[in-house]
Amino acid sequence: MPTITSLSPTSGPASGNTSVTITGTGFVPIVTSVKFGTVATSFTVDSSTQITAIAPPGSGTVQVTVTTSSGGTSNGVSYTYLPVPSLTSVSPTQGPTTGGNTVTLTGTNLTGVTAVSFGGTAATSFTVDSDTQITAVAPAGTGIVQITVTAPGGTSNGVTYTYVVVPTITSLSPATGPASGGNSVTITGTGFTGPLTVRFGSTATTFTVDSSTQLTAIAPPGTGTVQVTVTGSGGTSNGVSYTYV
Repeated sequence: MPTITSLSPTSGPASGNTSVTITGTGFVPIVTSVKFGTVATSFTVDSSTQITAIAPPGSGTVQVTVTTSSGGTSNGVSYTYLPVPSLTSVSPTQGPTTGGNTVTLTGTNLTGVTAVSFGGTAATSFTVDSDTQITAVAPAGTGIVQITVTAPGGTSNGVTYTYVVVPTITSLSPATGPASGGNSVTITGTGFTGPLTVRFGSTATTFTVDSSTQLTAIAPPGTGTVQVTVTGSGGTSNGVSYTYV
């Protein structure tokens, strides 16, 4: 009767297709089947003491057995299918093109995750918080991408993440105005698209979008020197000084 003494490797992805070396004795004269649990699979008899089999798809832990034409069926040796990770959500669903923001991924079978990808670009870093949550730092990127995670059991489905532009300000003209406000200030920069808010210090004000690189804002009343900022869906710009005189 054939006997199995070991398998290598003893685990593999649920999708199967892993090459498994089966070591034992009595693999003669003819091996008629190799089964993972109840599922027969393809194999090659390397010698009377070794078989190379291709693991079929499966789940959980199954017994691998070998059957020969004259010796019956061997003992079983355990082979474990590793679960494929799955993602259900990401929070937040968007971030700046410069990356660097922290996102929380929720899903299942995340314990063994070895890589997190934002549209093919590796996360700057990540931490597996639990079997259902990962915290990752987004790399730089553009557009809409799919976040996936990879574990020994395979690669997950993707969840959508959108890179949005953070506005930048390069100059103001004029950079000073009366304390009563009401004067028109031209703001030059980049990323002036989508919903925007213009603030002089902490005070939001009215403005017109002239182009993606220029805004015309009406200075509110104020005193001293304040920072003018533009906030868009991707975040808040740098501040540029405006002085009330």
